[in-house]
Amino acid sequence: MRVKRNPDSSRAVRRPHYAWVVAAVTFVTLLAAAGVRSAPGVLMVPLEQEFGWSRATISLAVSVNLVLYGLMGPFAAAIMDRLGVRRTMLVSLAVTAAGVAATAWMTRPWQLVLLWGVVVGGGTGMTALVLGATVVGRWFADRRGLVMGVLTASTATGQLLFLPLLASVVERSGWRPAVLGVACVAAVVVPLVALLMRDRPADVGLVPYGGTEADAVDTRGAGNPAAAALAALRDGLRSRDFLLLAGTFFICGASTNGLIGTHLVPAAHDHGIPEVAAAGLLATMGVFDFFGTTLSGWLSDRWDNRRLLAWYYSLRGLSLVFLPIALAGPVSARWVFAVFYGLDWIATVPPTVRLTANAFGAERVGVMFGWVVAAHQLGAAAAAFGAGVVRTVAGDYQGAFWTSGALCLLAAGMALRVGAPRSAPAPAAVAAA
Repeated sequence: MRVKRNPDSSRAVRRPHYAWVVAAVTFVTLLAAAGVRSAPGVLMVPLEQEFGWSRATISLAVSVNLVLYGLMGPFAAAIMDRLGVRRTMLVSLAVTAAGVAATAWMTRPWQLVLLWGVVVGGGTGMTALVLGATVVGRWFADRRGLVMGVLTASTATGQLLFLPLLASVVERSGWRPAVLGVACVAAVVVPLVALLMRDRPADVGLVPYGGTEADAVDTRGAGNPAAAALAALRDGLRSRDFLLLAGTFFICGASTNGLIGTHLVPAAHDHGIPEVAAAGLLATMGVFDFFGTTLSGWLSDRWDNRRLLAWYYSLRGLSLVFLPIALAGPVSARWVFAVFYGLDWIATVPPTVRLTANAFGAERVGVMFGWVVAAHQLGAAAAAFGAGVVRTVAGDYQGAFWTSGALCLLAAGMALRVGAPRSAPAPAAVAAA
């Protein structure tokens, strides 16, 4: 409801814009989803030891999870436009909690693929990064980059909160209590979303933060969500900027949650590093990524986003080349990697969202960024499964880390081409035409 003020009063009460409440609820939801997605890193070794499943087999389930997490994004954005953000979030959290809880009773590899891959992957995909992009696009006309940076950083904060705790629970009580605890976290967020989340500023009689009526985004009645999502993909495939952003984000996924998020703990275990200590490395990355991604959001409001992406991918590539040396070296080398890589982990998201909005407009940023995130998760799935195969065949992860580092350097060059004007035809060719 719009706050009514007495024009004769000299002390009208100024309340915080409701956009900040919506952003806070979104942050907590993404935080819980991040806790769910962080679990495979600490479950891989216990599942391998209890059931005798190979890392390639377990990595297959994680790959399916990552693919569905990405592919659900654009459809979830279209569903949010049709049914509302609040309803979509509630369904996502309920499905995720049920899928995670059911894994405590699995005994076969196909059950792992079905539950963790299909059910949890689809559930978390409905509250993927596209949720943050949709909320920012609807509720904020000012400080979009900063808010997107904070929402993106919730992934890092989720790891900070959950990974060391999960590793400790697995070490003391086994992996089943750990997954049941994760399911409870997802379930607890449901009433918070039901009570406080709103779909649009107009629902509470407001305009977007820092904007006017002209900045309001309303896509209700947009038709069939699946058709809208597929139409957006068709438009994207005709755009060079979309292909470049999707390509860089494919490499982003292959060098972050698909590789490091899934395989760093097992890789550390191969070097004799305990799981709790390895989870501590990931948590440290989460701490520094919170600051790095928030700063990235602030910078994306002020600097050339293409150059920001080029720097981020270049530095990440160098850190991945250094990782095998750090794991085999002294403890200090591992902490240097954790800090350096952590500052850059998902700092790529705010400038990628802004470049997507520049190319396709605020009213379509949710669904278009959803397809860019789908490319991210396809890269993550390829890296999750590929690194598991490399480890099974070669006995270590060195080849996987170095390949990912080289791809990051390629992504840096691709980022500089986003938004660049196409080359003009030569004068002779124009004359001939």
